Amino acid sequence: MSDVLAQLAAGIAGDRVAWFVPGRIELLGKHTDYAGGRSLLAAVDAGHTIIATARPDRVLSVHSEVVGGTVTVDLDQREARPAGADGHWGGYVRTVADRLDANFPGRLRGADITISSTLPLAAGMSSSSALVVGLALTLIDLAGIAADGAFTAEITTPEQLGEYLGTVENGQSFGALEGYRGVGTFGGSEDHTAMLCGIQDALVQYSFCPVRHERTIAFGPELALVVAVSGVEAEKTGAALAAYNRVSLAVTEILRRWCEDSGREDRTLAAAAASGPAAVTRLRELTAADEYLRGRLAQFLAESERLIPAAGIALEERDLEEFGRLVDESQSGAEQGLRNQVPETIALQRSARELGAHAASAFGAGFGGSVWALVPTDGAEEFGQRWLAAYRAAHPEHSGATASVTRPGGAARRLL
Repeated sequence: MSDVLAQLAAGIAGDRVAWFVPGRIELLGKHTDYAGGRSLLAAVDAGHTIIATARPDRVLSVHSEVVGGTVTVDLDQREARPAGADGHWGGYVRTVADRLDANFPGRLRGADITISSTLPLAAGMSSSSALVVGLALTLIDLAGIAADGAFTAEITTPEQLGEYLGTVENGQSFGALEGYRGVGTFGGSEDHTAMLCGIQDALVQYSFCPVRHERTIAFGPELALVVAVSGVEAEKTGAALAAYNRVSLAVTEILRRWCEDSGREDRTLAAAAASGPAAVTRLRELTAADEYLRGRLAQFLAESERLIPAAGIALEERDLEEFGRLVDESQSGAEQGLRNQVPETIALQRSARELGAHAASAFGAGFGGSVWALVPTDGAEEFGQRWLAAYRAAHPEHSGATASVTRPGGAARRLL
């Protein structure tokens, strides 16, 4: 299938469009992307379907079959409502519409939009970023924005589109496409890249800021991923927002200290660490007195610079024992360095390994969500049942927890 930009070009200025956008599993790469680090990713075979029909006015009427609500946005009254006025999912709708209308003035068309999904919400599989990507693709497609000179001057690859949509969500600028109010999270473009650049039956390794493809690893038919949804919602709003942003703001503080000390203007923690032979030692000295910053730095350096490259090699060589050991170390880094794990996700990871999974890890933003387990395809369903039963027995308060078998799927695709 052609890439997402070719699909946008093929569908310019249609009156009815539909897109499927997958969720993603982050096998490794816990809070590394916005720091310029790397991740090992897979798109999955579940996701959002967004169907839109153009209207003669400039009003967006967006209905979610998932939450059963409708948000209306008058594109000619963009400042009429404050951020957050439409609730959690409605805020994402307004964020995408506002940013595209600001970057491409007058281009957006009104539309009646319906969103359906097979992706569990607040489960760590990035349903919120899938909403951002799906709405953006739909609105860009419907208005023919992919042919706009302001778009083509900055976005010529799916990776660049993923990076741009990451800034739509976090509110930052992308080249000449100026930032606008985001959703309040200080994340990067890992999720958006996985959704736009995922490869069927393969894992993809990317580094970020800017987005660069590093490796594609075949995911053979003998392996499967089982995802257990803990039942603890991985929210990024309210009190959870501050906890989530603490992880990313720690990177900002480390980089601030580094630039002040060194006189350099490195834009990412990865660039600072790579700037010279003594850089990592100095970064450790600058964070030594702050326990959280010290742990955050150690987690990033281990995850991005050592564990992910080694894990990719282990998978290519089918050394599943070594892969499992590296993933266990990544999980430990999340618990001790990021401090974004809850008892339920810790228990799920331990249980998966005890039940014989080749590897297992929590993933996503943390503070709830899901855990993946790598297992043989033969017996994957049975493994999922045993895993879920053990978890429910230990945590009966989470009777809504689920487990499902999946494989790496393809990237976002146009349906109509």
